[in-house]
Amino acid sequence: MQSILVPTDFSPTAYNAARYAIALAADMKATKIILYNAYQPYVSEDPELGLPLQTDMEEFKQISEEGLIKMQNALQSEVPSSMQLEYESDYNIITSGILEVCKKYNAELIIMGITNTESKLEEAIIGSSAVDVSKHSEIPVIIVPVNANYTGLKKVLLAVDFKKSAETTPVAEIKKLLDVTHAQLDILHVEANESDELNLDAEKNIIDSLLGNYTPQYHFIQGKDFTDAINQFVVDNNSDLIIVIPKKHGFLEGIFKRSHTKALAFHSHIPIMSIHE
Repeated sequence: MQSILVPTDFSPTAYNAARYAIALAADMKATKIILYNAYQPYVSEDPELGLPLQTDMEEFKQISEEGLIKMQNALQSEVPSSMQLEYESDYNIITSGILEVCKKYNAELIIMGITNTESKLEEAIIGSSAVDVSKHSEIPVIIVPVNANYTGLKKVLLAVDFKKSAETTPVAEIKKLLDVTHAQLDILHVEANESDELNLDAEKNIIDSLLGNYTPQYHFIQGKDFTDAINQFVVDNNSDLIIVIPKKHGFLEGIFKRSHTKALAFHSHIPIMSIHE
């Protein structure tokens, strides 16, 4: 792996995600980490107030660059000599800026922090840049909860819905992670209490044909709440990372009909890796 992008707003959550990224990057033999801050001044809707002055723009730029330099200096001692720690400040909207700078540096992974919340209303209304990026990014995104620390990847959990496994499983990215970390692969399917009309044996055989060389362990549990079921499995099995595959249909279907990825992102205690189908 060459480059990993770490967006930051200079919060404790962002610093924690950056430290996680550095430790993971060392295991993945990455050669570069880019700290990225997108700044954009508030623009009032009142036409009498006008647009931001050029002096205001320079001030925002200075604040962004000073924050990045401070962060780089704080983290430099944790970076292996084989790895570069760079930074980029950008006047841009957060999500589009992140996606653009990924192309500029040919980044292969994005790692971002997220602050947990217990309120579904707050979760739905406020949202998260990390969730938004995971929705639009073509490369994998790891979302790191505020208190998660990197202790190696010994057990990786792949959450699947066993629907069209051959077409929707991002095999190459999963293999890349497992080849580097040599982690145990657990595959979990959560069934609602009502019977799912799925041919589980057939879908299991398909995944075996794709990932059988990694001797995955299959688990089938029932639960009305997908997030609670996943989190309980993580606790019971000491998982280190959850891989989710956001489906193209209905990623955010209504304010309370939350996607599994979004719900997990806000309530998981371990990092989540989002890889699109």
